[in-house]
Amino acid sequence: DPVIKNVIVLQTVLQEVRNRSAPVYKRIRDVIQNPEKHFYSFTNEHHRETYIQQEQGESSNDRNDRAIRVAVKWYSEHLKKIEDEEKIQVIFLTNDRTNKEKALEEGITAYTCEEYIKSLIANPDLVDRLACVSDEGKEIESGKIIFPEHIPLSKLQQGIKSGVYLQGTYRASRDNYLEATVWVHGDAEENKEIIIQGLKHLNRAVHEDIVAVELLAKDEWVALSSVILQDDGQNEDDIENEEEKENILKTSVNKDMLRPTGKVVGIIKRNWRPFCGMLSKSQIKEARRHLFTPADRRIPRIRIETRQADTLEGQRIIVAIDGWPRNSRYPNGHFVKNLGSAGDKETETEVLLLEHDVPHQPFSQGVLSFLPKMPWSITEQDMKYREDLRHLCVCSVDPPGCTDIDDALHCREVENGNIEVGVHIADVSHFIRPGNALDEESAKRGTTVYLCEKRIDMVPELLSSNLCSLRSNVDRLAFSCIWEVNHKAEILKTRFTKSIINSKASLTYAEAQMRIDSTTMNDDITTSLRGLNKLAKILKKKRIDNGALTLSSPEVRFHMDSETHDPIDLQTKELKETNSMVEEFMLLANVSVAQKIYEEFPEFALLRKHPAPPPSNYDILVKAAKSKNLEIKTDSAKALAESLDKAESPEFPYLNTLLRILTTRCMMQAVYFCSGMDNDFHHYGLASPIYTHFTSPIRRYADIIVHRLLAVAIGADSTYPELTDKHKLADMCKNLNYRHKMAQYAQRASVAFHTQLFFKSKGIVNEDAYILFVRKNAVVVLIPKYGLEGTVFFEEKGKPTPRLDYNNEVPSLTVEDTTLHVFDKVKVNIMLDASNIQHQKIRMVLVEPKGSKLNFPSGPIRDISTDGKDDDLLK
Repeated sequence: DPVIKNVIVLQTVLQEVRNRSAPVYKRIRDVIQNPEKHFYSFTNEHHRETYIQQEQGESSNDRNDRAIRVAVKWYSEHLKKIEDEEKIQVIFLTNDRTNKEKALEEGITAYTCEEYIKSLIANPDLVDRLACVSDEGKEIESGKIIFPEHIPLSKLQQGIKSGVYLQGTYRASRDNYLEATVWVHGDAEENKEIIIQGLKHLNRAVHEDIVAVELLAKDEWVALSSVILQDDGQNEDDIENEEEKENILKTSVNKDMLRPTGKVVGIIKRNWRPFCGMLSKSQIKEARRHLFTPADRRIPRIRIETRQADTLEGQRIIVAIDGWPRNSRYPNGHFVKNLGSAGDKETETEVLLLEHDVPHQPFSQGVLSFLPKMPWSITEQDMKYREDLRHLCVCSVDPPGCTDIDDALHCREVENGNIEVGVHIADVSHFIRPGNALDEESAKRGTTVYLCEKRIDMVPELLSSNLCSLRSNVDRLAFSCIWEVNHKAEILKTRFTKSIINSKASLTYAEAQMRIDSTTMNDDITTSLRGLNKLAKILKKKRIDNGALTLSSPEVRFHMDSETHDPIDLQTKELKETNSMVEEFMLLANVSVAQKIYEEFPEFALLRKHPAPPPSNYDILVKAAKSKNLEIKTDSAKALAESLDKAESPEFPYLNTLLRILTTRCMMQAVYFCSGMDNDFHHYGLASPIYTHFTSPIRRYADIIVHRLLAVAIGADSTYPELTDKHKLADMCKNLNYRHKMAQYAQRASVAFHTQLFFKSKGIVNEDAYILFVRKNAVVVLIPKYGLEGTVFFEEKGKPTPRLDYNNEVPSLTVEDTTLHVFDKVKVNIMLDASNIQHQKIRMVLVEPKGSKLNFPSGPIRDISTDGKDDDLLK
């Protein structure tokens, strides 16, 4: 908090913190380095008047406490000498009781943190932000014990070594707060996932904690339940009610579904972060204790104490967990920050970024200090290892309004009648040097995140929108991949070079398309584009003949009101031939670069692979196609691609798009990996034996590493130790894969939020939809006009439930006397349900076909709720 400043942190304390927690130590170092905070470190251990030696019989802890008191006394004396109007008083803050008592005996002004904060009369709200420190001893007296004791870490480690316990990552269920799974670390494939069910067995673990689990006896194994249970009770001590709910879980079990089941016996590593959500204000008047409900349904509610409940109601706030005593139904925590009103666009965007762990704070001075000084120009030194390609007719083709242009193309005929094609990529690695603060920050961010109306840059704007952006009519540094090809688009020669280019035009896809189609334009740029387009069509045909997949996903774009910035229209994106043209050459460049860096560095090339899905993933697709008398073959990517091409229905033209959307859902996630740590390189979707990312270094950190590897391979730059350390590269890939996944979820959540805003102003909308999936009590539909997906439920609280008959084989769902199949065309009403302010959602009601009881209001639809992380969408 800005109120807390003028703080001296002693070296003795810093060393102790460093030994205990690297993240906390880093945070303190960051605060000390921020000049606005006025935090200082004092090297008392190297100062003649404050250094002390350990006495005989004195423990090192007591010696350190004494060293701290000596330094506080020295500072008090030292500051008395300063002739100043105001006397500066030194206050010693410690939560160590014994140390505080000794300090007071020695005449030092000492407070605990809590006493000091409570004494700041001008800032009463700071009291809410004190961490909740519970005295272990007092726990037992205050109410009955709910949870078993956690086994201490040393015993857990022994137990894991001997195989008594298993270690894994705890994953709470989004639909059922009394259930979780633990993904076991290690190679035991058959026991990858353990079910945990019931409050006592969950034993105070929180989503993403690393836990130790003890397997239960086989006769106690359970199945994942199909019941949806949300924790909505305010009465935190009603444990009998919990036991009743646990019994519901156990009754709905099919014996073949039983899976390994266990209980959490200890926590190896807490993975707590600050959580966004809202206050559920206590019903008791004047109460200070309230429950906080996190936005992420997988996180338990948190008990906090606050005096500002009235002002925090209806606000999105951040709360941190401090601990979870055995006698408490919920963890204890404290209020950290108010983000603003729920539903407000700025606030919801902030929540979305925090919840998806997207680093979005402005770049620090330390990072910005490594940017080139303006005005910037290309020097003799820069030209040393570069080719001057400014004479070439290079141009870029991008979406409208794009300012971070990282690729440009050229195409021309050479004397021997062949064609020269060049892909020129922004040379970001020229500006971002290994190991400095700018490099570290870009590596941490991993990717640029595109939300509906803002962009969270991976690199500062001076680079992303200016010096690295390949804008027209300015000299720019590039990394070029140049091929000589014949008229059949066969590659005869490939070369890579650092270069300097001057783009002749920055075109949009539509402008490029217009030039290609024009009958009158024949200038250099247009001729170059026509040449590229012709080759791209041949390349695409080759790729598809090879078995590459052309999949489909309904992408939407919003048209914003220029003043309020609210969405006024929603359309699915239309792709032009030129989109495909640019894509073909980017794919080709990525493959060529992958081959080069792998050839040069077989052990530490950064590559990208796309694993083939397990055959069972395709069940839903094969059954859905069969229901429309079509056959989809899935034994290879080529067979799949060919059968998708054949799966046409003259009376149902949209069917092919639906099949491709469904196919996308069967896929695995593509990932970055280090070539020395893996042996399966294949990219299934592109049908390429090797692939990497080279073409977007402004917005992906993986591409910067690939540029560095390629530069070393062609002798244009020198290497550095981390670049050739496969373990470091593997760790980096792990972070990049995580950041890309989170960016994807954040983008979806942003679309979901803007879709809600759009329907908020629309009232009830009636639209055509197609059934994508059939569930036991619902159907998932897709509305092509809006690229929107949602669930229509046929059961609702307090309403008579219609007769439902689910057939998994076909798949179909019969509601009373109407049968619904996958891909059936239906009509739905769409409206916004804002009854739960934290989880507003789009509701859908089936209007046609008009069955006897089909016109039911729909239940909640998760796919579009603001958490945006629905597992159905992971594929």
